Amino acid sequence: MSDVLVQLGTKGTDAVLDLTRNALTDAIKKKGKDASISFPETNYYLPLVNALLNLEVKTLNDCQRAFSEIEGLSQGIATKSTLALSIMGGIFNKGIATLLSEEILAALLTMEAKHPQGGIGFIPDKILRSLGLQLVDGRIAGIAVILGPAKDVDSAAGLIRNFQSKGIVSLLAGNINGNTFAKQLEEKGVELGLENYIVPLGSDYLSAIYAVNFAVRAPLIYGGFKPGQWQGIAEYIKNRVPAFVLLLGHVDEVIVATGLGVLAFGLPIITDLDVPQLGKIETTLYEALVTESDYKKLASKCILTRGIKVKVAEVDVPVPYAAAFEGERVRREQLHVEFGGKASTAFEFLSAKTEAEVEDGKIELIGSDIDTLKAGTRSMPLAIIVEVYGRKMQKDFEPILERQIHRFVNYAMGLMHVGQRDMNWIRISNDAFDKGFRLKHIGTVIHAMLHQEYSAIVDKVQVKLYTRDEDVERLLKEATGVFTERDERLLGMTDESVDTYYSCLLCQSFAPNHVCVVTPERLGLCGAYSWLDAKASFEITPTGPNQPIKKSAILDGRLGQWQSVNDFVFAKSNKTIDKVSMYSLMDSPQSSCGCFECIVAVVPEANGVMVVHRDYSGMTPSGMTFTTLAGSVGGGVQTPGFLGVGKLYILSKKFILAEGGLKRLIWMPKELKELLGERLIERCREIGEPDLAQIIADETIATTSEELIAHLTKVGHPALSMDPMI
Repeated sequence: MSDVLVQLGTKGTDAVLDLTRNALTDAIKKKGKDASISFPETNYYLPLVNALLNLEVKTLNDCQRAFSEIEGLSQGIATKSTLALSIMGGIFNKGIATLLSEEILAALLTMEAKHPQGGIGFIPDKILRSLGLQLVDGRIAGIAVILGPAKDVDSAAGLIRNFQSKGIVSLLAGNINGNTFAKQLEEKGVELGLENYIVPLGSDYLSAIYAVNFAVRAPLIYGGFKPGQWQGIAEYIKNRVPAFVLLLGHVDEVIVATGLGVLAFGLPIITDLDVPQLGKIETTLYEALVTESDYKKLASKCILTRGIKVKVAEVDVPVPYAAAFEGERVRREQLHVEFGGKASTAFEFLSAKTEAEVEDGKIELIGSDIDTLKAGTRSMPLAIIVEVYGRKMQKDFEPILERQIHRFVNYAMGLMHVGQRDMNWIRISNDAFDKGFRLKHIGTVIHAMLHQEYSAIVDKVQVKLYTRDEDVERLLKEATGVFTERDERLLGMTDESVDTYYSCLLCQSFAPNHVCVVTPERLGLCGAYSWLDAKASFEITPTGPNQPIKKSAILDGRLGQWQSVNDFVFAKSNKTIDKVSMYSLMDSPQSSCGCFECIVAVVPEANGVMVVHRDYSGMTPSGMTFTTLAGSVGGGVQTPGFLGVGKLYILSKKFILAEGGLKRLIWMPKELKELLGERLIERCREIGEPDLAQIIADETIATTSEELIAHLTKVGHPALSMDPMI
């Protein structure tokens, strides 16, 4: 490493430490040592300090203790947690000390409501959890931390579209003379937001710390690492967190010091500045510091330097096409035409046909196109009929493939798709229309993507699009009958009716010891994979993450234990879990990775269980929020009494069956109860407790165990009279 970088980094570290020291001293004078300090909605306090120094910072006095260790680290002195890197002459200690100081400084400014400006600031745990599946299934290929504005607005828009098309989420921070990357994008009409893979953290360079403490939580949430295990945490980030820093237009001593900390975690830096390059070092997989002044080459240079593998869909449509556009919304002022919703009749239907009935690539439009709309008209009826043939195609795969239409259409920039079946709603923007998008392009998208993602079971695809009212109404009647038949067939599937379960190892790229076992009556904890999904996935990719587990003789019917399942889990969990109970919360429950939709937790004093979903940020009767509870569940570890689940598992007949099933459910957030709605009420009727849904408490009734027990006693909840759980 050049002497110039070492000198600049040292000056930058000293400057940040001085700034933090003064800010901390001022805060203590104003508020006292016992004043509380925290970031919102996290179980990890100040995550970077917690992870690296094993310190839970709750007060300004805790900050002062942490800062004392940081000062020692900046001088290369080993801390209580033995954090001190000797490589590269120890210069990385200054970089890590800079990051730790910046986190404290950001927390102090947040405490005063002075930070951040122009961005979301700290990223809550629940967002990291919600992104988990997209990270492991490849929809999110990587994370770009973009510091500073581009050289001009066109370069900014071109660069971000390039990142979006490759599935890269961009986190934005920093400014030059008040100009930010976010402002440049807004000037070009680019929509910001996580759903568009563009997240402004803040308009100053300090906001970059929110990207770092976001990354450091991945090994804590998914990797099973504990605070203080800094070597394992750093190695995990280096090998499993596909992030990099893109530095644009400006560098100073503080940025250099921050960059040294980033490099210590193995995250490379790419810049458009003319600075000395730095090849592979001990902490990085490939090059550490790379320059590229050509903005058209910047995205590919970043991806290559970090070693990110990108899946680019090849779809011949006149608009950009990528997963980054999935969350895009087409608002009324942007609207050219819409189908379904409240505007018109629309539906989509996929069915398997014989080889002779399907002409691969045939796309027919029966009716008028969207360029024939009468003045003042912005809606049309639409039936999307997809017919497929495949040697390995099965009737049970029809609804799985049909559900993908939602995702495939949404990947087209300027299109919005909501719902499925006969409850879909599609919008096409003026911009997409002006670029040449027409109805037949929906068929192009579906044909291309079914072949790209399901080629193992789909050999031929044809698409018919109908826009005449009489056709749509006629076809809808036929499709509705099939929808009903499908629902009845699926409802009849039970764990006992099949001889094979399936694994899901998708999340092992983040949680190496976690194994999901998916059965007809227990979907994956992320809520995205049913037994049929896993079965289809195995047919598509026989060596993929969804493997068959042939059922052996059952060991324990009450717990839901099979020898073959235990053997599989033991082998695939790196021999860390020797048995798993599919139907129990208390005895060898299934492990969790971290991207679960809900947590089931025992409430011993009430002899029941509560369920909380990740969108609920309030307090629960267990005395813990979702984020605190989630700290007990994840990383591929079995935790009796705590279980990560998909929300629809609550309605399963096998829901914690060993402990008495749904009758044990005593509390859940009101929003979750409303999401489950009539299905929960019907399930309560099925178990002979027609009033159960009404007497399950929510946060409007109880947020403490005392309030909960009083309510349960008043309403006579059945859990109180059941056998003790513990």
